[in-house]
Amino acid sequence: MHTIHGNWNGSPDAVTLIDAHHHLWDLSHKRHPNLIGEPRRDFFMGDDSALRRDYLPDDYRRDAAGHNVLTTVHCEAEWDRADQLGETRWVTRINEQYGFPGAIVAHAWFDTHNAEEVIAAQAAFPLVRGIRSKPVTAPSPDRLDPGRVEPGQPGTMQHEKWLRGFALLEKYGLSWDLRVPFWHLDEAAAVARAFPRTPIVLNHTGFPWDRSDLGLAAWRRAMETLAREPNVHVKISEFGLKDSAWDYQSNRAVVLDAVSIFGIERALFATNFPVAGLRIGYGALVAAMSRMLSHLSPEQRDRFFWSNAKAFYRL
Repeated sequence: MHTIHGNWNGSPDAVTLIDAHHHLWDLSHKRHPNLIGEPRRDFFMGDDSALRRDYLPDDYRRDAAGHNVLTTVHCEAEWDRADQLGETRWVTRINEQYGFPGAIVAHAWFDTHNAEEVIAAQAAFPLVRGIRSKPVTAPSPDRLDPGRVEPGQPGTMQHEKWLRGFALLEKYGLSWDLRVPFWHLDEAAAVARAFPRTPIVLNHTGFPWDRSDLGLAAWRRAMETLAREPNVHVKISEFGLKDSAWDYQSNRAVVLDAVSIFGIERALFATNFPVAGLRIGYGALVAAMSRMLSHLSPEQRDRFFWSNAKAFYRL
């Protein structure tokens, strides 16, 4: 594992880190349908116009300048689902040219007729460590919401075909990047219990989008349920809200709660760049996280900022 060249200027404020979750894309490939055309109305951060540009290794290096980034983990970025291996091939070539990312979280559906074929093919790439496959989720916790999702319907975490596909992760030695809003974490905990030998990492702190007292209480209860499963870790990342600026105090409360619930030994730092850049700069994000966790010992900080990710993704 080699430090990404040019990302550390020797500043006393520099943080040594592994970025456990970021994205790259080259829109000239025309393989990112969600980033082409009109901005999405349903994007969780609102207007995504600023993301509709190339984001390549030199862009990442420029954003990360000033910190000692040991390596990174590229998480699938909704590349054309008809070409699920295409993104993995492309990121592999990026690694060969630039020396990072050091690991790939690829995509594969669990409930398609060729699920095992795709998962096996993804697992054959040396950099692939896990799969992110988003289950069907409801737009809100309101059971009367018109977009409600019935438990057990196709694509959900209770559907038999989905679970059969999920079981392939253990067979091929892969982890699962779990990305659902907090009102689905009880269901995710049931999956984790059923597959205790599959490493799972929750993306984006469980999306604590409702910052009301009641909303945060519901988020904490769901996080506590998931954290009872010892095979589940959490990425402390992405606190951006649809209609709000990035707020240090509000986000600090979320970070401290999440770290307390999962324990420092199961918490991974991640930036979610460039998406998080819609609300905060890379340097400002790292500085804020470092300040929030300034009470930790040097060993605990190392675990949070890089060594937990190193172990989880076998870097």
